[in-house]
Amino acid sequence: MLMRIKGARVVDPGNIDGKKDIIINDHLIDAVVDPENVRTAADMETIDARGMIVVPGLIDIHVHLREPGHEYKETIETGLLAAARGGFTAVCAMPNTLPVNDNRQVTQFILQRAKELGLSKVYPAGAITQGSMGQALAEIYDMKQAGIVAVTDDGKPVENSNLMRRALEYCKGLEMPIFVHAEDVSMADGGSMNEGPFATSWGIKGIPNAAESIMVVRDIALSELTGASVHFCHISTRESVEAIRQAKKRGVNITCETAPHYFTLTDADVKDYNTNFKMNPPLRSEEDRQAIIHGLADGTIDLIASDHAPHSVVEKDVEFDRAAFGIVGLETSLPLSLKLVQDGVLTLTELVNKMAKHPAKIIGMNNDIKPGNTADLTLIDPEDTYEIDPETFRSKSRNTPFSGMKIKGSTFLTMVDGRVVYQRD
Repeated sequence: MLMRIKGARVVDPGNIDGKKDIIINDHLIDAVVDPENVRTAADMETIDARGMIVVPGLIDIHVHLREPGHEYKETIETGLLAAARGGFTAVCAMPNTLPVNDNRQVTQFILQRAKELGLSKVYPAGAITQGSMGQALAEIYDMKQAGIVAVTDDGKPVENSNLMRRALEYCKGLEMPIFVHAEDVSMADGGSMNEGPFATSWGIKGIPNAAESIMVVRDIALSELTGASVHFCHISTRESVEAIRQAKKRGVNITCETAPHYFTLTDADVKDYNTNFKMNPPLRSEEDRQAIIHGLADGTIDLIASDHAPHSVVEKDVEFDRAAFGIVGLETSLPLSLKLVQDGVLTLTELVNKMAKHPAKIIGMNNDIKPGNTADLTLIDPEDTYEIDPETFRSKSRNTPFSGMKIKGSTFLTMVDGRVVYQRD
C-alpha cells in the first residue's frame, strides 16, 4: 500500500530539516521529496500533516511493562498502547517482571507477545544477575541470542564490585551495554524522598545525593578499568552529572539518561504526602534540577527516558513511606520534554537526538528517515495545548504527579512498520 505524509516539517538530525513529503510503500520509506515533486497514484493514501513535525520514531529505553507477573499494574498491550499514544515507536522493557527476565524463555515470551500485538516495538533488557539478586551472572549470552539488547538489574544495583566487573567484561565481548541503577542501598537506607529541609518538615526519612553519586563514581571506574559500555539510568543529582561530565572528557565509554520529572519537578513539589510524587531516585533540589537542565544542554546527558513505572492504587494509596516508588511517564514524556525546546534549553534537533537518535544508537537500531529504512515515524503537533488528564491514559495505571498540568505539544500520529498505531482524534 502506498502512503503519503504531506506537508510536514521533517527533522532528522544530520540528515533532513525542512518541509518534505514522505512516501511509504508497504512498511518501508520509499522516498523523501519536495512536495512539488510528488507523483500521486490512485491507490495512494494521504495523511495531511501540514503544521506537524515528523521525526524518526521516538524510542524510550527505560520502560516497565510489568508482564509477566504484574498484569494488574500494566500489561504488554496496555503499555504499548500508552507508548504509541506518547509517540514512541519502540521501548526497551526492563527485566523486573515475575519471573525476572533472566533467561531465554522469558525473553521469548515478551518478544512473541509484542509481535502478536503489532503495536510499538519491544526491545527487552535482560537481568545482569540471576533473579536480579546480585549473586551470580544470569544467562546473558543465551538471552542475547533470544533478542535482548542490554542487561540491567533495574531497580537494584549490583553491589558486589567484582561481580559487576565480571559482568562488564563479559558484556564487552558481546558488544552489549549494561544499564546501571546507581544506588548505594546502605546510604539510601529505607528513605522515601530527597534528604533535605522538605523531608525534615514532612517527617519523612531522606535519601542523600551521595546514595546515587557514590555508585556512579564506582561504575565509571569499572568502565574505565574494563573499557566496557555503561549506561547510567535516571540520573538525578548535580554530583552525578559532574562526575559523568569529567569522565566523558577522559574518554570513558559511558552514556546516561534522565527523566522528565527530574528537570520539571523538585522535592518542594511534594505536597500532602501525595505518593504520586514518590520515585527512585527521588525528586531532588532546585540546584539539582538546574544541574540536570545544564547537563542536557551541554550534552553530558545523552538522552531522555520516561522510567515508566505503573502501579495500582494498592501500592500507591497507602502511607508515603510504605508506597511503591515510581510513576507512569510514556504519555507525558514528549510534551514535558518539548518544554525544553520552548524554553530555549534545547533546539528541536537536540531533543530529537535525545529522544530518538541516541536511544537508537545505544540499542543498535538505525531509525534514519531515508529510503529503504523501515517507516517508524512520530508526527508531533507542536501547538496543541491541553491539561494532562490521567483518565485519558492508555496505560492501566494512573500514578502521575502531572495531573492538571497545562502543557503544549502532543503526538499527532505514531507509525510503526508503515502502519498507523495511534492517531489523535
